[in-house]
Formats: sequence, structure tokens, C-alpha cells
Amino acid sequence: MLTKQNPPAQLLSETSKIKIIKNANVLSYGWELKKNGRAQSTIEGNMERLERLAKLCDLNDPDQVKIVIAMAKWQNSTKDNLVQIYDSFLKYLGKTWTRPKYKRESKIPYIPTEKEIDSIIQSGSPKTATFLQFLKETGARMGEAMLLKWTDINQEKRTVYIHAEKGSNDRILPISEQLLAMLYNMKRLNDKVFQPTKHGLRNTFTTLRNRTAIKLNNPQLRKIHLHTFRHWRATQEQHKTHDIYHVKQFLGHKTVKSTEIYIHIDSLLSDYGNDKYTAKVAHNEEEALKLIEAGFEYVTDIDTNKLFKKRK
Repeated sequence: MLTKQNPPAQLLSETSKIKIIKNANVLSYGWELKKNGRAQSTIEGNMERLERLAKLCDLNDPDQVKIVIAMAKWQNSTKDNLVQIYDSFLKYLGKTWTRPKYKRESKIPYIPTEKEIDSIIQSGSPKTATFLQFLKETGARMGEAMLLKWTDINQEKRTVYIHAEKGSNDRILPISEQLLAMLYNMKRLNDKVFQPTKHGLRNTFTTLRNRTAIKLNNPQLRKIHLHTFRHWRATQEQHKTHDIYHVKQFLGHKTVKSTEIYIHIDSLLSDYGNDKYTAKVAHNEEEALKLIEAGFEYVTDIDTNKLFKKRK
């Protein structure tokens, strides 16, 4: 018989691939989320955070949890997120607590240069480089990229279908010939394009990023995280189009409020002198197409030629 504390063995097979959850209450909580239709990414994230918290304190003792969260050297946004998850967990257990409050900081994300992003991509293995190039071109979240199936790639139209997570919208986005070739050079193990677990991917990326920072003597690279690729792409789209509604659709945001930060970021980058460009001239249609595929933006015509630019 299925009970509250006894979820079926096949319950969270996808979650188990990421991390083995040892705490029985966390497992049954995950099952409750599953039954209530919560997204798999939400289930995985909540369970993983609770499992980490369980290593530091007794999840059945709210006072211990409060102390651990209060003493931890985490940002307030991280603490607030953990408080929300633990609050949901306690309600599932039928317990209550006096919930602590942490004010989230309004933090502007770090936006690297394209050269810095490319330096990390080029230092990775073919599989890792392909994954990072995918993030760079699509601005997809890591979880969205890991949902990509071979059937989501339209080779003829050179587009990919992004399955949204975290309450966002699905979208179809163009990709370059370079990325298309990188994707089709990968081995097909099953219906999913990218195979690594989130935990393993984060560790691989962190090692790659830190190694590249040392090699290039550029400590700024350590500020780059997997989600930074999304911020970078969004800023590029805002700078190129000056159309916040286009950026909203590109990112799959439900409301433009989530996207407005990129107007401010683009303005700051321009104000601080980062608005420098590489200029190229296309003498024919073939050269123009190659420049567009490389991310260059059309500026104007000069006689029979076309002028393009791309921010450095």
C-alpha cells in the first residue's frame, strides 16, 4: 500500500540520477510535490537543498535549521530561498515554526565579454564546449538545455525547441551552423542530447572555468557561472534590438518585469565605456550571411557594400 512516507520505488528516478536522497522524509516530500504536479526541476532543486541542509542539522528541529541558516555565509537571497523550501517541507510534515525573514538584495549580475566566455568554451572538451555554446547562443537555463531532445533540433531550419522550466514559456530559437555541427558531432546515447547530471555539470564547469582563469591569468573568469551565459545573451539581445519585449520572448519570461533588469545592465555597460565594437564589411550576400551567423549586426550600406558591427 502506498503511504505518505512510502513513495513508489520508481517515483523520482530522474532525481535519483542527480543525487541519491537518503533522508526518508525528503523522499516522501518529493513524492508529495510530484503528486501535486510540481515541475521536475522544482522537485529536484527542493530535495537537493533539503538533503544538503540535513547534513548540517536535524530537519525535524526548526530551531537547529534557523541557527544553521543564520550562521551560514550565504547571500540573503539564498537564505530566503532555503527558508521557503523548508517552510513548505514543514507544512508537509504537519509542523509549524516562526519563519525567519531575509531581505533579498537587488544584485546586478556580472556580464563578461564575449572573449571571456569563448575562452572557457574553447578550453572545454567537445561535449562540454557544445553544451556551453548552446547556453551562449540560446540563453537557455541549464535545466532547459538538459531537457533538449534530438527531435527538438530542426536541422533544415536550424532551430531548436526549448522546453521551459520555472514557470517560463517554451520557445523556438535559431542556432548557428557552428553549433548545429557541434551538436551532430556528438554521440546519440538516447533521446536526450546532453547526458550529464546537474551536479556533475556544475563541478565540471567550475573546474574548467578556474583552470582557464589560471591559464589566462584572468581572475575575472571566476565570476562566470552557468547562469551567466543567460545573462550575457539577454544583454546582447537587448543591446542589439533595444526591444525589451523581444528579449522577454527570447528568454521565455512570463512577464516583462523579469526582463527589465537588462535595460539597466545594457545602459551601465555603455556608460562605463564597454560599448566597443568590431566592424566588418560584407562585399556580397554570402559574406553578409556569414557575418550574421557570427553574431554581427547590420549597420548601413556604403556604396555596394554592407557594414556590420559586433560588440567586443
